[in-house]
Amino acid sequence: MAEYPFRSALVTGASSGIGEIMAGRLADAGVATTVVARRSERLDALADRHTGVEPLVADLATEAGQSVVAARIANGDVDLVVNNAGFGTNGDFHTLDPDRLADEIEVNVAALTRLSHAALAVMVPRGSGWLLNVSSVAGFQPAPQLAVYAATKAYVTSLTESLHEEAAPHGVHVTALCPGLTKTEFQRVSNADRYADQFPSFVWTSPDEVARCGLECVVANRTLAVPGTQYKLMVAATNITPRWLRRRASAIVQRG
Repeated sequence: MAEYPFRSALVTGASSGIGEIMAGRLADAGVATTVVARRSERLDALADRHTGVEPLVADLATEAGQSVVAARIANGDVDLVVNNAGFGTNGDFHTLDPDRLADEIEVNVAALTRLSHAALAVMVPRGSGWLLNVSSVAGFQPAPQLAVYAATKAYVTSLTESLHEEAAPHGVHVTALCPGLTKTEFQRVSNADRYADQFPSFVWTSPDEVARCGLECVVANRTLAVPGTQYKLMVAATNITPRWLRRRASAIVQRG
């Protein structure tokens, strides 16, 4: 069983996928964990399976939901905040529901920004704390048909890198977790189920591998956590590949 330096944590998007696995790992390691999501039944089931889990039902697409979670963080008794909540929308931009895209930006960008601020407002004066923001390798290049999702994750990565530098002198660890293809509910929610058949098994990472990588890297104060050798190589290649080539390659992959 892993051992962590934090005694308490808060994980958003904990009702499934990476967030659910991460919350379970923390709780099983003896970390008191507040789990946040919209689906109360999922959170209650998680609390039944793991000791020390406290459900907090909130919709992060709303100001009210963000306020509830920010207030919980502001109590000052949370050592680790994991901003995992987020979703994508697959399809040609002009055909997509603009209200859904607005919610996507609200959850992926606005909520994460507000909760990151709430976390650092407590952690920096305290001189200790850990903030883990879940981004994606999609944020390292344009992603036609996942355009808004990729743009939001580019924001998350850039913001987190900046916060890493700001917080480091104060003893606070800030890390961006950037997974690649991971088999979770993301594909169904994002209308991207075809990815399961389109891409070979070796490109997929497991939620457990991603959760473990994220927690280990935020403890080690890594700026970026990229699970999987294949994605580490891909991210490294973005530094030497012209943007036009990355853009065209991404469009070809999306068309399948």
